[in-house]
Amino acid sequence: MATAAEREEEPMSYAWQIANPDEEVIREIAQELDISDLLSRCLVNRDISNPQIAEEFLFPKLSNLAPPELIPNLTRAVDRLFDAREQKQKVVIFGDYDVDGITSTAILLDCMQALGWDVCAYLPDRVDEGYGLTSEGVDNCVERHTPSLLLAADCGSTSIEVIARLQAQGVDVIVLDHHQVSDPPPEPIALVNPQLNPNGPNAFHEFCTAGLAFKLAHGLIKQGRTNGESVFEDYDIRLLLDLVALGTIADMVPLASENRILAVKGLEQLNRTERTGLSALISESNIDGTIGSFEVGFQLGPRINAAGRLDSATTSLDLLTSSDQKNALELAARLDHHNRERQKVEKEITRQVRERLNSRFNPITDYAIVEGDPDWNIGVVGIVASRIQKEFYRPTFILGGGSEGMRGSGRSIKGFDLAAALCQCSGIINRHGGHAMAAGVSLDSDKIDTFGKRLNEIARDELSESLLTPSLRLDGELPLSKLSFNTVASLEALQPVGQGIPAVQLAVNGLEMNAPVKWIGAEKQHAKMNVTDGEETVEVVYWNALGNSMPKGRFNLAVQPSINTWRGRKSVQLKMLDWEPSS
Repeated sequence: MATAAEREEEPMSYAWQIANPDEEVIREIAQELDISDLLSRCLVNRDISNPQIAEEFLFPKLSNLAPPELIPNLTRAVDRLFDAREQKQKVVIFGDYDVDGITSTAILLDCMQALGWDVCAYLPDRVDEGYGLTSEGVDNCVERHTPSLLLAADCGSTSIEVIARLQAQGVDVIVLDHHQVSDPPPEPIALVNPQLNPNGPNAFHEFCTAGLAFKLAHGLIKQGRTNGESVFEDYDIRLLLDLVALGTIADMVPLASENRILAVKGLEQLNRTERTGLSALISESNIDGTIGSFEVGFQLGPRINAAGRLDSATTSLDLLTSSDQKNALELAARLDHHNRERQKVEKEITRQVRERLNSRFNPITDYAIVEGDPDWNIGVVGIVASRIQKEFYRPTFILGGGSEGMRGSGRSIKGFDLAAALCQCSGIINRHGGHAMAAGVSLDSDKIDTFGKRLNEIARDELSESLLTPSLRLDGELPLSKLSFNTVASLEALQPVGQGIPAVQLAVNGLEMNAPVKWIGAEKQHAKMNVTDGEETVEVVYWNALGNSMPKGRFNLAVQPSINTWRGRKSVQLKMLDWEPSS
């Protein structure tokens, strides 16, 4: 592994993959919709390849949402919830401690409380009760609230035994979830999960639970209006969209199809939200200007998540449902404090992991990374795993101490299915779950080394050497002179960007420095530079550049173009992703 000094003399190590879309399709969409060729190119690169689909993407409408009853078992859930309302039965929403689980719970509380249900919420403790419908969490919930009906939001799709026990005790269960379903599946009153119908609308398969909660709320309102109840006629479901946007964007589900509609319309609602708690959180986050996917993903979402990582997620739920301004400001300040503490804890654990890896990581033989320590906070190990995965580009698990042995989170790279790999670790791990790119695991502390060796064996069998080099998918090559203000501004139509709809990335060739590099930031960790092709000059920023190589001589850049606003002035700014010497 190269030392820091060696890295400073070398360009970065991404494999550039420049898209080669059909030029005729690009021209057709550009002409039909009267948009820039670059915007049209970027749409085609995101598999939006005919004018009608492109128009629906660029101009999303709520009226294009599919009927909620198409989601498996949603109608059955609506029927059981109306029975509970009629019989005045207690309903408890059992959520999760991340943004998706918290916003889903808040959506359902908002809707059901306003429409006549006897409903409350329970969020489990990450450390003491763990994720999902654990025996500990469910027992505590039932003891505290004595529900007749438990609605599990963002969990429950694999909880066969706990659900069976609840229903044997006379507590009916509805599961509202988007995670993979166990084989055999659990048997609640209604298992509302799009994964049950692999041939159903693709849009549903990409939902997080916040999107499903919105669909369930829609189903309840439709049924209530069919029943002729005026309270349902008066309820404006669009006011839930700010919460839907938070959950959808923060959970990093693909921002295409129906998720795009929910995200776009949700961000519009978020920017004019009347929720006292959200307004307080926006203020506490020092957000000045329009709230987009960046603000949700890096400012609001982390603060909402921080409570569940270091304390109780109930603080975040209380904030989102608060109508008292003084209380909301106090809760928002508490979340900000938790987030700052989370950053400190995360930074220290990341430092320790890097220290271990710098002394023993071998890029030739190590195809996977597993590190753990009983003293590491399990609330932040997922974030640390994500950082280490990006830095070393290996499937990575980071584990901390829990009430029962070690618990941790994994993040993967393209070409390696974490969930499938964990299925090959029977006898080593105790519990596991998740997806191809992110998963959770629990095991005994004396099994960490064994787990690491086994995961490395699986990774060596499944990953070729070429897959261990991160790639940059670039939308095209463009001269600096073509990145005019209007052209770059036209790309804003792709917002919000995120999973499935990545930010625009371009190769800009034949550049030179036009001035010395300026180092900015509290720790002088970011670089700002002016580059030129001999005719045009544009500002480039390289975030977290400290210790990495800098462009020199004549070079090509991989960049994300954007419009930067500073003191009322707008200009083109390029975010540097990578560089290479010009040939």
